[in-house]
Amino acid sequence: MANLLKYSFLFSFGGIVYLLIELLWRGYSHWSMFILGGLCFVLLGLINEKYTWDVPLPIQMIIGTFIITLLEFITGCILNLWLGLDVWSYSDMPLNIMGQICLPYMILWFLLSPVCIITDDYIRYLFFDEEKPKYKLV
Repeated sequence: MANLLKYSFLFSFGGIVYLLIELLWRGYSHWSMFILGGLCFVLLGLINEKYTWDVPLPIQMIIGTFIITLLEFITGCILNLWLGLDVWSYSDMPLNIMGQICLPYMILWFLLSPVCIITDDYIRYLFFDEEKPKYKLV
């Protein structure tokens, strides 16, 4: 039961923060971005759970970037291409794949991923009595 509460909190926190980021960045969002943001936040938080604190933060950032980009691609294919909801399109962005992901946003996800990883770790530490975060840079 404690795990369900913890992951529900982390998922909701990530979903709400992502919706707020989208509102500030684009001026609008879609309810599905709550789900995508929550899932990304939880999965990035699990990087330290799976790979321990020995993995340098830049490597965690690369892993996080690929997690976010993969989820964005899958979600985009379902919502935008299959269901035609047109939640976003990167068609006008350089180096895009099917208008669902692109290199400029991968770079943005790389820069955003340590914020998610570190925030998740400190939420776990402060609210769920998990190990105090520690990071290696190399």
